[in-house]
Amino acid sequence: MISFSEPIRESGQTDVLQLACNPIETVRVAFIGLGKRGKEAFNHFMYFDRVEIIAICDKSQDKVAEVQQVLSKHKKPKADSYTQTDDWRVICERDDIDLIYVCTHRNLHTPIAVCAMQNGKHVVVEVPAANTLEECWQLVDTAEKTRQHCMMLENCCYDYFEMAVLNMVQNGVLGEVLHTEGGYIHDLRQLDFEQKPDYLSYWTMQGNPYPTHGLGPLCQLLNIHRGDRLSWLTSVSGGQFNSPVCKEHGFGSQCKLGNMNTTIIRTQKDKTIVLQHDISSPRPYSRNFLASGTNGFVQKRTTPEIALSPDLSSFLPNDKVAELLKEYEHHFYQEMGDLARKVGSHGGMDFIMDYRLIYCLHKGLPLDMDIYDAVEWSCIVDLSAQSVANGSVPVGIPDFTRGSWNKLKELIFHVAQ
Repeated sequence: MISFSEPIRESGQTDVLQLACNPIETVRVAFIGLGKRGKEAFNHFMYFDRVEIIAICDKSQDKVAEVQQVLSKHKKPKADSYTQTDDWRVICERDDIDLIYVCTHRNLHTPIAVCAMQNGKHVVVEVPAANTLEECWQLVDTAEKTRQHCMMLENCCYDYFEMAVLNMVQNGVLGEVLHTEGGYIHDLRQLDFEQKPDYLSYWTMQGNPYPTHGLGPLCQLLNIHRGDRLSWLTSVSGGQFNSPVCKEHGFGSQCKLGNMNTTIIRTQKDKTIVLQHDISSPRPYSRNFLASGTNGFVQKRTTPEIALSPDLSSFLPNDKVAELLKEYEHHFYQEMGDLARKVGSHGGMDFIMDYRLIYCLHKGLPLDMDIYDAVEWSCIVDLSAQSVANGSVPVGIPDFTRGSWNKLKELIFHVAQ
């Protein structure tokens, strides 16, 4: 097994589990990166009270001008504009910003997040938060030293179905969850890479380059670093059979991404996770969400299916599934679901995520997802690649909490009392 030791904390440095910071009456925000995801998130913030957009940053002057028009449309003050390559450093150093919202290409996620926290800012970053194990530890140590929030924007944790299943699990409907599966299955062979240049680099990467959409909700079901932790993985990739992308873009021997990558993860308490990634096969989009418990089973590839004790040999009829999902509809959707679906992306889950972020900052509450979630879910990028490169050998997953993974007992979405 390939294993890694956890670096020793510096004197006086402690974990940031359940980190709560001072309430922020009006959250002053800077957006860095205004591509599709950045613009969608920016639009959500037009519907939040006690939020001020202070600065916007993108190398494209057209994108900056476009979001300035959004501010004008909503009768909000013009934000300061930044369009130079390193302007994100200037933004991090300003003293009139509370939160930095990062939607740049993935190679800037960690550098901007570290710089933001070092300058006293809370920061949220698109997925993955880090590309390497080294970057994961940079994020952890910076968050622990500065005591600033750093959250990865894993929107799939706020999907209607995933949240309803989490609510069912927390209410004991499925019994103890023993096995889960998830993934990112998305045919991207015909993607407009001028709009999403990040994705081109995926074909040069081994292992699973985009694990967090599938893994995040599963870790919440299993209470990872809240009573359990990811222990080790093994990863295998097939050949690259279907994609014309490598040939069209001249990658040649640099094309390392398998058609299908399957990563198997075992937790400290012997639970299992199967995680898959495939962006070049002709098949429908799916996150392959599945949870198997001692009293029930749920899955959703394209449509939800649920089986419950005492008859676990067959799925419930569709009308019973709909009733059950309505019964266990998460209160976030009860509160904000209609507006989220109207305004937000991906069925409303992105809006719910941003709504919760601002709610927690206003109230001084711990965020729903913390720095340990960000790095545990992101580290699979590096570790799965190392497993594949070494003949699918097991690879140990570091304990990013450095011994505190069992201090908390379950995921809690905090609300103000």
